Amino acid sequence: MPGTDPTPAKTKRRSNAWQTAVTVVQEAEPPFIPEGAHSMTLVVEFPPGDPGTPPHRHTGPAFGYVLEGEMLFELEGQPERVVRAGEAFWEPGGEVIHYQDGNNRDDVPLRFTVTMLCEPGKPMLTLVEEDELARLSDRRAPRPS
Repeated sequence: MPGTDPTPAKTKRRSNAWQTAVTVVQEAEPPFIPEGAHSMTLVVEFPPGDPGTPPHRHTGPAFGYVLEGEMLFELEGQPERVVRAGEAFWEPGGEVIHYQDGNNRDDVPLRFTVTMLCEPGKPMLTLVEEDELARLSDRRAPRPS
């Protein structure tokens, strides 16, 4: 019967682009993930010159990628660094203090994604109090002059 042939007259050629389409931006080995944990992916946007989130902790690891602008990024025990659009960042979570994630530029917005693994029953972000920051000041890398 005409029109009942399940084989199309022209079979679309499959692409091999998928074999080279992936670029690894970063790899990290997360700590143990407790049962019941969940993940959360956010897009964060800070206006030009914004200092970002005050010093804080996350209950689990966080993986991020800067979409546009430049982030001034600083974790406990590491010197601050600038993470530019197209670059990734990682933090282990737990007791490690995340000091900075602000916009390094006064002329353009900062936009980044972050995917976090969150411990069950705990907030994904907890601000660090000033007295604790003072008590743990020896853990912060020397500040640039």
